[in-house]
Amino acid sequence: MKLISVLAGLLLLVFTIASILRTLVVPRGLYSALVFRIWVVLRGILRRLAPASGGYLAQDRVLTWLAPLILLCMLATWLASMLAAYTLLLFGTAGLSFGVSFREAGSSLFTLGFASGDRLRLSALDFLAAATGPLITALLIAYLPTLYGAYNRREVEVTLLQTRAGEPAWGPELLARQSLVDTETALPQLYRDWERLAADIGEGHSNYPVLLSFRSPRPHRSWVVGLLAVMDAAAIQLAICPRSAPPEARLVLRAGFTALRDIARTLRVDFDPDPEPDSPIRLTFEEFDAAVAMVTASGMVKERPVAEAWPQFQGWRVNYEALAYELARRSDAVPALWTGPRDFPATPIPPRRPADRRPGGR
Repeated sequence: MKLISVLAGLLLLVFTIASILRTLVVPRGLYSALVFRIWVVLRGILRRLAPASGGYLAQDRVLTWLAPLILLCMLATWLASMLAAYTLLLFGTAGLSFGVSFREAGSSLFTLGFASGDRLRLSALDFLAAATGPLITALLIAYLPTLYGAYNRREVEVTLLQTRAGEPAWGPELLARQSLVDTETALPQLYRDWERLAADIGEGHSNYPVLLSFRSPRPHRSWVVGLLAVMDAAAIQLAICPRSAPPEARLVLRAGFTALRDIARTLRVDFDPDPEPDSPIRLTFEEFDAAVAMVTASGMVKERPVAEAWPQFQGWRVNYEALAYELARRSDAVPALWTGPRDFPATPIPPRRPADRRPGGR
Protein backbone atom coordinates (compact mmCIF):
# COMPACT_ATOMS: atom_id res chain seq x y z
CA MET A 1 0.00 0.00 0.00
CA LYS A 2 2.85 2.38 0.83
CA LEU A 3 4.56 1.65 -2.49
CA ILE A 4 1.35 2.23 -4.44
CA SER A 5 0.87 5.52 -2.59
CA VAL A 6 4.39 6.70 -3.50
CA LEU A 7 4.02 5.71 -7.16
CA ALA A 8 0.61 7.39 -7.42
CA GLY A 9 1.99 10.52 -5.77
CA LEU A 10 4.97 10.64 -8.13
CA LEU A 11 2.78 10.20 -11.21
CA LEU A 12 0.36 12.88 -10.09
CA LEU A 13 3.24 15.24 -9.30
CA VAL A 14 4.84 14.69 -12.73
CA PHE A 15 1.56 15.16 -14.60
CA THR A 16 0.75 18.33 -12.68
CA ILE A 17 4.19 19.86 -13.28
CA ALA A 18 3.92 18.97 -16.98
CA SER A 19 0.51 20.64 -17.18
CA ILE A 20 1.84 23.81 -15.55
CA LEU A 21 4.88 23.98 -17.81
CA ARG A 22 2.98 23.36 -21.06
CA THR A 23 0.32 25.92 -20.13
CA LEU A 24 2.34 28.74 -18.56
CA VAL A 25 5.99 28.33 -19.54
CA VAL A 26 6.60 26.57 -22.86
CA PRO A 27 6.36 29.22 -25.67
CA ARG A 28 4.74 26.90 -28.18
CA GLY A 29 1.23 25.92 -29.19
CA LEU A 30 0.80 22.78 -27.05
CA TYR A 31 -2.56 21.17 -26.35
CA SER A 32 -3.62 21.48 -22.71
CA ALA A 33 -6.15 18.83 -21.70
CA LEU A 34 -6.75 20.64 -18.39
CA VAL A 35 -7.67 23.96 -20.02
CA PHE A 36 -9.88 22.22 -22.57
CA ARG A 37 -11.80 20.23 -19.95
CA ILE A 38 -12.25 23.26 -17.69
CA TRP A 39 -13.46 25.24 -20.71
CA VAL A 40 -16.01 22.55 -21.63
CA VAL A 41 -17.41 22.27 -18.10
CA LEU A 42 -17.58 25.99 -17.32
CA ARG A 43 -18.93 26.91 -20.76
CA GLY A 44 -21.70 24.34 -20.38
CA ILE A 45 -22.61 25.61 -16.90
CA LEU A 46 -22.62 29.28 -17.89
CA ARG A 47 -24.64 28.72 -21.05
CA ARG A 48 -27.31 26.95 -18.98
CA LEU A 49 -27.47 29.94 -16.63
CA ALA A 50 -28.44 32.27 -19.47
CA PRO A 51 -32.22 32.72 -19.83
CA ALA A 52 -33.52 31.04 -22.97
CA SER A 53 -35.54 34.11 -23.90
CA GLY A 54 -32.55 36.45 -23.73
CA GLY A 55 -31.01 35.41 -27.06
CA TYR A 56 -27.41 36.22 -27.86
CA LEU A 57 -27.11 39.15 -25.42
CA ALA A 58 -28.00 36.87 -22.49
CA GLN A 59 -25.36 34.38 -23.62
CA ASP A 60 -22.79 37.15 -23.93
CA ARG A 61 -23.46 38.44 -20.42
CA VAL A 62 -22.89 35.11 -18.70
CA LEU A 63 -19.97 34.06 -20.91
CA THR A 64 -18.12 37.23 -19.92
CA TRP A 65 -17.19 35.32 -16.75
CA LEU A 66 -15.78 32.32 -18.62
CA ALA A 67 -12.16 33.50 -18.98
CA PRO A 68 -11.60 34.61 -15.34
CA LEU A 69 -13.27 31.44 -14.05
CA ILE A 70 -10.99 29.31 -16.23
CA LEU A 71 -7.93 31.03 -14.75
CA LEU A 72 -9.17 30.52 -11.19
CA CYS A 73 -10.03 26.87 -11.86
CA MET A 74 -6.61 26.28 -13.40
CA LEU A 75 -4.94 27.57 -10.21
CA ALA A 76 -7.30 25.61 -7.93
CA THR A 77 -6.82 22.39 -9.92
CA TRP A 78 -3.04 22.61 -9.88
CA LEU A 79 -2.92 23.35 -6.15
CA ALA A 80 -5.37 20.55 -5.37
CA SER A 81 -3.34 18.12 -7.49
CA MET A 82 -0.13 19.14 -5.74
CA LEU A 83 -1.83 18.74 -2.35
CA ALA A 84 -2.97 15.24 -3.26
CA ALA A 85 0.47 14.32 -4.65
CA TYR A 86 2.38 15.45 -1.57
CA THR A 87 -0.17 13.80 0.71
CA LEU A 88 0.36 10.47 -1.05
CA LEU A 89 4.15 10.89 -0.97
CA LEU A 90 4.21 11.72 2.75
CA PHE A 91 1.83 8.88 3.51
CA GLY A 92 4.08 6.44 1.68
CA THR A 93 7.45 7.65 2.98
CA ALA A 94 7.05 9.32 6.38
CA GLY A 95 5.11 6.66 8.27
CA LEU A 96 2.25 9.06 9.04
CA SER A 97 -1.46 8.36 8.87
CA PHE A 98 -3.32 9.64 5.83
CA GLY A 99 -5.03 12.39 7.82
CA VAL A 100 -1.77 13.64 9.31
CA SER A 101 -0.07 13.43 5.91
CA PHE A 102 -2.83 15.57 4.40
CA ARG A 103 -2.52 18.09 7.24
CA GLU A 104 1.27 18.35 6.88
CA ALA A 105 1.14 18.59 3.06
CA GLY A 106 -1.41 21.39 3.30
CA SER A 107 0.66 23.17 5.95
CA SER A 108 3.72 23.14 3.71
CA LEU A 109 2.03 23.76 0.34
CA PHE A 110 0.00 26.74 1.48
CA THR A 111 2.69 27.97 3.96
CA LEU A 112 0.18 28.14 6.79
CA GLY A 113 2.89 28.02 9.45
CA PHE A 114 1.95 24.84 11.29
CA ALA A 115 3.40 21.35 10.92
CA SER A 116 2.66 17.90 12.20
CA GLY A 117 3.54 17.18 15.83
CA ASP A 118 4.09 13.54 14.94
CA ARG A 119 7.60 14.25 13.68
CA LEU A 120 10.39 16.32 15.13
CA ARG A 121 12.06 17.05 11.81
CA LEU A 122 10.68 18.13 8.46
CA SER A 123 11.67 16.18 5.35
CA ALA A 124 12.74 17.35 1.92
CA LEU A 125 9.16 16.79 0.77
CA ASP A 126 7.95 19.45 3.20
CA PHE A 127 10.41 22.01 1.86
CA LEU A 128 9.58 21.08 -1.74
CA ALA A 129 5.87 21.48 -1.05
CA ALA A 130 6.49 24.82 0.65
CA ALA A 131 8.23 26.08 -2.50
CA THR A 132 5.58 24.71 -4.86
CA GLY A 133 2.54 26.69 -3.69
CA PRO A 134 4.01 30.20 -4.03
CA LEU A 135 5.76 29.20 -7.28
CA ILE A 136 2.52 28.11 -8.98
CA THR A 137 0.76 31.28 -7.84
CA ALA A 138 3.66 33.45 -9.02
CA LEU A 139 3.72 31.77 -12.44
CA LEU A 140 0.01 32.39 -12.93
CA ILE A 141 0.36 36.02 -11.83
CA ALA A 142 3.23 36.48 -14.30
CA TYR A 143 1.03 34.83 -16.94
CA LEU A 144 -1.66 37.52 -16.66
CA PRO A 145 0.30 40.47 -18.18
CA THR A 146 1.07 38.32 -21.24
CA LEU A 147 -2.62 37.48 -21.63
CA TYR A 148 -3.86 41.03 -21.20
CA GLY A 149 -1.13 42.45 -23.43
CA ALA A 150 -2.24 40.17 -26.28
CA TYR A 151 -5.88 40.91 -25.48
CA ASN A 152 -5.36 44.68 -25.63
CA ARG A 153 -3.51 44.52 -28.97
CA ARG A 154 -6.32 42.44 -30.39
CA GLU A 155 -9.16 44.60 -29.15
CA VAL A 156 -7.66 47.89 -30.33
CA GLU A 157 -7.85 46.73 -33.95
CA VAL A 158 -11.28 45.15 -33.45
CA THR A 159 -12.56 48.46 -32.07
CA LEU A 160 -11.03 50.45 -34.93
CA LEU A 161 -12.72 48.12 -37.40
CA GLN A 162 -16.16 49.05 -36.07
CA THR A 163 -16.20 52.38 -37.93
CA ARG A 164 -15.16 50.71 -41.20
CA ALA A 165 -17.06 47.42 -41.26
CA GLY A 166 -20.00 48.01 -38.94
CA GLU A 167 -20.92 46.29 -35.72
CA PRO A 168 -20.92 43.32 -35.98
CA ALA A 169 -18.33 43.41 -38.74
CA TRP A 170 -19.16 42.07 -42.20
CA GLY A 171 -16.83 41.89 -45.22
CA PRO A 172 -19.17 43.36 -47.87
CA GLU A 173 -20.08 46.19 -45.50
CA LEU A 174 -16.38 47.02 -45.16
CA LEU A 175 -16.04 47.44 -48.93
CA ALA A 176 -19.34 49.29 -49.26
CA ARG A 177 -18.47 51.85 -46.58
CA GLN A 178 -15.12 52.63 -48.14
CA SER A 179 -16.85 53.26 -51.47
CA LEU A 180 -19.56 55.40 -49.91
CA VAL A 181 -17.10 57.76 -48.22
CA ASP A 182 -14.38 57.58 -50.91
CA THR A 183 -11.75 55.96 -48.70
CA GLU A 184 -10.85 52.96 -50.87
CA THR A 185 -7.22 54.10 -50.74
CA ALA A 186 -7.22 53.29 -47.01
CA LEU A 187 -7.85 49.59 -47.66
CA PRO A 188 -4.19 48.63 -48.27
CA GLN A 189 -3.19 50.02 -44.87
CA LEU A 190 -6.13 48.23 -43.24
CA TYR A 191 -5.02 44.97 -44.81
CA ARG A 192 -1.45 45.56 -43.60
CA ASP A 193 -2.67 46.20 -40.06
CA TRP A 194 -4.77 43.06 -40.03
CA GLU A 195 -1.99 41.00 -41.59
CA ARG A 196 0.20 41.87 -38.60
CA LEU A 197 -2.72 41.35 -36.19
CA ALA A 198 -3.46 37.94 -37.72
CA ALA A 199 0.13 36.89 -37.09
CA ASP A 200 -0.13 38.19 -33.51
CA ILE A 201 -3.41 36.34 -32.95
CA GLY A 202 -2.06 33.12 -34.44
CA GLU A 203 1.00 33.23 -32.19
CA GLY A 204 -0.74 34.39 -29.02
CA HIS A 205 -3.92 32.33 -29.18
CA SER A 206 -2.13 29.11 -30.11
CA ASN A 207 0.37 29.53 -27.27
CA TYR A 208 -2.29 30.62 -24.76
CA PRO A 209 -5.64 29.07 -25.79
CA VAL A 210 -7.42 30.63 -22.82
CA LEU A 211 -7.35 33.89 -24.84
CA LEU A 212 -10.12 32.42 -26.98
CA SER A 213 -12.44 32.78 -23.98
CA PHE A 214 -11.69 36.48 -23.46
CA ARG A 215 -14.62 38.35 -24.98
CA SER A 216 -14.60 41.84 -26.46
CA PRO A 217 -15.80 44.71 -24.24
CA ARG A 218 -18.88 45.22 -26.45
CA PRO A 219 -21.25 42.30 -27.20
CA HIS A 220 -21.36 42.88 -30.96
CA ARG A 221 -17.59 42.81 -31.39
CA SER A 222 -15.43 39.74 -31.81
CA TRP A 223 -11.89 39.14 -33.03
CA VAL A 224 -12.84 36.09 -35.12
CA VAL A 225 -15.79 37.91 -36.71
CA GLY A 226 -13.54 40.90 -37.43
CA LEU A 227 -10.80 38.75 -38.98
CA LEU A 228 -13.35 36.89 -41.08
CA ALA A 229 -14.83 40.20 -42.26
CA VAL A 230 -11.44 41.55 -43.36
CA MET A 231 -10.60 38.29 -45.13
CA ASP A 232 -13.98 38.23 -46.89
CA ALA A 233 -13.50 41.85 -47.99
CA ALA A 234 -10.08 41.02 -49.40
CA ALA A 235 -11.41 37.90 -51.15
CA ILE A 236 -14.34 39.81 -52.69
CA GLN A 237 -12.07 42.58 -53.88
CA LEU A 238 -9.66 40.12 -55.49
CA ALA A 239 -12.58 38.28 -57.09
CA ILE A 240 -14.46 41.20 -58.61
CA CYS A 241 -11.58 43.69 -59.07
CA PRO A 242 -8.56 41.57 -60.02
CA ARG A 243 -6.66 44.42 -61.68
CA SER A 244 -7.15 47.18 -59.11
CA ALA A 245 -7.12 45.06 -55.92
CA PRO A 246 -4.05 45.87 -53.80
CA PRO A 247 -1.42 43.16 -53.25
CA GLU A 248 -1.99 43.55 -49.51
CA ALA A 249 -5.32 41.73 -49.98
CA ARG A 250 -3.49 38.51 -50.84
CA LEU A 251 -1.14 38.93 -47.91
CA VAL A 252 -3.89 39.42 -45.33
CA LEU A 253 -5.72 36.35 -46.64
CA ARG A 254 -2.61 34.24 -46.34
CA ALA A 255 -1.82 35.56 -42.86
CA GLY A 256 -5.43 35.09 -41.80
CA PHE A 257 -5.90 31.46 -42.69
CA THR A 258 -2.40 30.64 -41.46
CA ALA A 259 -3.33 32.07 -38.05
CA LEU A 260 -6.59 30.12 -37.99
CA ARG A 261 -4.72 26.91 -38.81
CA ASP A 262 -2.16 27.51 -36.07
CA ILE A 263 -4.97 27.88 -33.53
CA ALA A 264 -6.79 24.85 -34.93
CA ARG A 265 -3.69 22.67 -34.51
CA THR A 266 -3.42 23.67 -30.86
CA LEU A 267 -7.12 22.90 -30.28
CA ARG A 268 -6.85 19.66 -32.29
CA VAL A 269 -9.45 20.74 -34.81
CA ASP A 270 -9.29 18.69 -38.00
CA PHE A 271 -8.95 20.59 -41.29
CA ASP A 272 -7.76 20.10 -44.84
CA PRO A 273 -4.36 21.84 -45.16
CA ASP A 274 -4.58 21.98 -48.95
CA PRO A 275 -8.22 22.11 -50.10
CA GLU A 276 -9.16 22.10 -53.76
CA PRO A 277 -10.17 25.56 -55.04
CA ASP A 278 -13.52 24.22 -56.27
CA SER A 279 -14.39 22.41 -53.03
CA PRO A 280 -17.88 23.35 -51.79
CA ILE A 281 -18.33 26.04 -49.16
CA ARG A 282 -21.33 26.84 -46.98
CA LEU A 283 -21.80 30.34 -48.33
CA THR A 284 -24.08 30.24 -51.37
CA PHE A 285 -23.74 31.92 -54.72
CA GLU A 286 -27.01 33.78 -54.05
CA GLU A 287 -25.56 35.32 -50.89
CA PHE A 288 -22.40 36.30 -52.72
CA ASP A 289 -24.38 37.78 -55.62
CA ALA A 290 -26.51 39.90 -53.27
CA ALA A 291 -23.41 41.12 -51.43
CA VAL A 292 -21.64 42.10 -54.65
CA ALA A 293 -24.75 43.96 -55.79
CA MET A 294 -24.75 45.91 -52.52
CA VAL A 295 -21.05 46.72 -52.83
CA THR A 296 -21.29 47.87 -56.46
CA ALA A 297 -24.39 49.92 -55.65
CA SER A 298 -22.24 51.76 -53.11
CA GLY A 299 -19.79 52.83 -55.82
CA MET A 300 -17.20 50.10 -56.24
CA VAL A 301 -16.55 49.39 -59.93
CA LYS A 302 -16.84 45.73 -60.87
CA GLU A 303 -14.16 44.47 -63.27
CA ARG A 304 -15.45 40.92 -63.66
CA PRO A 305 -18.99 39.45 -63.95
CA VAL A 306 -20.36 37.91 -60.78
CA ALA A 307 -20.57 34.46 -62.35
CA GLU A 308 -16.85 34.58 -63.16
CA ALA A 309 -15.93 36.13 -59.81
CA TRP A 310 -17.69 33.44 -57.77
CA PRO A 311 -15.14 30.62 -58.45
CA GLN A 312 -12.32 33.03 -57.54
CA PHE A 313 -14.00 33.98 -54.27
CA GLN A 314 -14.82 30.35 -53.54
CA GLY A 315 -11.19 29.39 -54.13
CA TRP A 316 -10.09 31.89 -51.47
CA ARG A 317 -12.84 31.20 -48.91
CA VAL A 318 -12.40 27.43 -48.97
CA ASN A 319 -9.07 28.00 -47.19
CA TYR A 320 -10.59 29.60 -44.10
CA GLU A 321 -14.38 29.26 -43.96
CA ALA A 322 -14.65 25.99 -42.01
CA LEU A 323 -12.01 27.00 -39.45
CA ALA A 324 -13.47 30.48 -38.96
CA TYR A 325 -16.95 29.00 -38.47
CA GLU A 326 -15.64 26.47 -35.93
CA LEU A 327 -13.74 29.08 -33.91
CA ALA A 328 -16.73 31.42 -34.01
CA ARG A 329 -18.89 28.58 -32.68
CA ARG A 330 -16.43 27.61 -29.95
CA SER A 331 -15.96 31.20 -28.80
CA ASP A 332 -19.72 31.89 -28.94
CA ALA A 333 -19.01 34.97 -31.04
CA VAL A 334 -21.70 37.40 -32.06
CA PRO A 335 -23.81 35.73 -34.81
CA ALA A 336 -22.84 38.13 -37.58
CA LEU A 337 -23.57 37.60 -41.26
CA TRP A 338 -21.45 34.96 -43.01
CA THR A 339 -20.04 33.53 -39.75
CA GLY A 340 -21.81 30.18 -39.53
CA PRO A 341 -24.05 28.58 -36.88
CA ARG A 342 -23.79 28.78 -33.09
CA ASP A 343 -24.53 26.35 -30.27
CA PHE A 344 -27.47 28.49 -29.18
CA PRO A 345 -30.50 29.65 -31.21
CA ALA A 346 -29.43 32.81 -33.02
CA THR A 347 -30.49 34.81 -36.04
CA PRO A 348 -27.64 36.45 -37.99
CA ILE A 349 -27.27 40.09 -36.97
CA PRO A 350 -26.58 42.55 -39.83
CA PRO A 351 -24.24 45.49 -39.21
CA ARG A 352 -25.83 48.79 -38.24
CA ARG A 353 -24.99 51.52 -40.71
CA PRO A 354 -25.09 55.12 -39.39
CA ALA A 355 -27.54 57.49 -41.01
CA ASP A 356 -26.18 59.85 -43.67
CA ARG A 357 -25.98 63.23 -41.89
CA ARG A 358 -24.30 65.18 -44.69
CA PRO A 359 -26.12 68.37 -45.78
CA GLY A 360 -28.20 67.63 -48.84
CA GLY A 361 -27.19 63.94 -48.67
CA ARG A 362 -23.73 64.75 -50.05
